[in-house]
Amino acid sequence: MSVHAPRGGERGRHEPASRLAQRRALRLYTLAWWLLAPLAVLRLLWRSRRDAAYRACLGERFGHYRAAAPARGDAPMLWLHAVSLGETRAAAPLLESLRREIPELRLLLTHTTPTGRGAGAELLRDGDAQVWLPYDLPWAVRRFLEHFQPPVGVLMETELWPNLARACADRGIQLLLANARLSARSAARWARWPALAHATCGALAGAAAQTGGDASRLRGLGVRDVVVAGNLKFDRRADAALRAQGQRWRAAAARRVLVLASTREDRGASEEQLLLDAMPGGLARRALVVLVPRHLERVAALQVMLDQRGLRHGLRSRGEPDSGLDVWIGDSIGEMPAYYAMSDAAFVGGSLLPLGGQNLIEACAEACPVVMGPHVFNFAQAVEQGEQAGAVARAQDAAGVWTRLLGWLDDAPALQRARAAARDFSSAHRGAARAQAHWIAQRLRDAATRREPGAGSARDQ
Repeated sequence: MSVHAPRGGERGRHEPASRLAQRRALRLYTLAWWLLAPLAVLRLLWRSRRDAAYRACLGERFGHYRAAAPARGDAPMLWLHAVSLGETRAAAPLLESLRREIPELRLLLTHTTPTGRGAGAELLRDGDAQVWLPYDLPWAVRRFLEHFQPPVGVLMETELWPNLARACADRGIQLLLANARLSARSAARWARWPALAHATCGALAGAAAQTGGDASRLRGLGVRDVVVAGNLKFDRRADAALRAQGQRWRAAAARRVLVLASTREDRGASEEQLLLDAMPGGLARRALVVLVPRHLERVAALQVMLDQRGLRHGLRSRGEPDSGLDVWIGDSIGEMPAYYAMSDAAFVGGSLLPLGGQNLIEACAEACPVVMGPHVFNFAQAVEQGEQAGAVARAQDAAGVWTRLLGWLDDAPALQRARAAARDFSSAHRGAARAQAHWIAQRLRDAATRREPGAGSARDQ
């Protein structure tokens, strides 16, 4: 089922009924949030047992702020929301390009997870501000917007929040979606609730999509002014210190290295179990397997899984790998480039189970060729382009993953070609940061012009 905005003369006849449907949809959505809010708080407290940062500044989750808005005179102010670590990393080259275009830029940076907030702190300059984005409850969103009064907001990738979007539109705040992606599966879910989709997507001022397919699906849900600007993840700079760290780890391992990265579970099934059950016998004599789960709270369960299979394992948190290990568990945050830098080749998870796949671009940037499973809808175009370049191989199941990985280990010339292809693939698709920064900078300048004395309010125009 596709959703399209009404055209021309149809709009005048249908808009009142459409608006009524949208208001009703927003009320039902808000009611659901009211019912779920206590569970959301309980989840924060539960997760804070392992990471106290989850309960830090809890009032901000409900729109209560002590931090002042970024203040640098009349300099343009931008609010950017990067929900977690991956989006924050993608935002880094975008902010770098934005600051080149507008050196005096003031930044309000918001997040949802502690990993995102921790990484985001490195992007701040004197006078910037960093807080949690509140839950999508009307009064919490209203407090956030009234406290900081951003003229332009940028949401990274997939963060579509109905009450937030409508509140920004009602206040004349231009809300943009940067590095936007929308899989066919997600678009179908939104299309089941057309009134809510149009209330949300129709409130956006624009979107910079990663691919033409993403752009088409966003337009179908009612987003106006959609441009195709590429994927910011290609523009992330290599970290020389992390690369050197990975090379030290490889030397300590004293043999070949295969990484199983960003592995996940879904509905009781886990990619680690599938991969360990299919792992060839005697592999430890040929290569160290480095297992880096997507969520670190699963490390204890993975240790039990390895013990049950008689596999000798160690933890990154307890030191470097050694030649006596079968499996080394990467239980750290922010070191993914180092794991890829130590590796001959990698499997990137979220793709054996129907989860859409995780970021393969980070591996290619370290000249590490990648095997992906059958489920890659979150990175469909990047996977297709990587396959064409010779940097990515596909497997239909866990046994196929090992066949692909060991095929590279057994064929040194093929592995060298794949590593060179991965490096070239990563380099060839850069440029999204500059394009998206220019697109956002134009919106900031337009907003500044509208706010000049005598220009009229954004709501009047």
